[in-house]
Amino acid sequence: MPTTETFLAFLAATALFAYMPGPAVLYTAAQTISRGRRAGFLAAAGIHIGCYAHVFAAAFGLSAIFTVVPTLYFALKVAGGVYLIFLGIQMIRTRVSSGPVPELPQKSARRAFLDSILVEVLNPKAAIFFIAFLPQFVSPEASLPIWVQFLVLGTIVNFAFASADVATVLFASEVKKRLGRTSRFQDFTRWIGGSLLVGLGVRLATDRA
Repeated sequence: MPTTETFLAFLAATALFAYMPGPAVLYTAAQTISRGRRAGFLAAAGIHIGCYAHVFAAAFGLSAIFTVVPTLYFALKVAGGVYLIFLGIQMIRTRVSSGPVPELPQKSARRAFLDSILVEVLNPKAAIFFIAFLPQFVSPEASLPIWVQFLVLGTIVNFAFASADVATVLFASEVKKRLGRTSRFQDFTRWIGGSLLVGLGVRLATDRA
């Protein structure tokens, strides 16, 4: 494993990237605002699990394929963007249930988990991040094999990002609770959450970085 100084630098950089507002934070906020805390937590869990695909890909060198096959990167990026746009439009079109405490159907909250796994897996930028970030803190001279170091460091990064997503869910749900849960407010939050997802999808699909 890295030296103590290198590992501390790794932790500092990880915290900075994790708590810097990014697509995952906006995504979990959108799910929480439009579908509630449960959906937000399921979305965060889905992103966390989906992220392990990129951790394993980085550990075994699969992410490097994106750097030598730009067409594959482009195709996956567009697919992920289109899927986010689809989820956003679907969220906007979903109607709230009637009753004293209107809310979106519970199946939407449960589906947020599987949707979030797919959204994360289809995000090639996450794969590129791990393959670019982790090697800076891997030591070829360490007793552990390089692929094991990748898995350990990648898991730490993934949990740091998950903690930021959980914090986002708690904050967004508290804001939603304070603002009220009327039918009109639910309609407003659906549009806000759906628009965030559509915007993220357009950005992911069209960004040339």
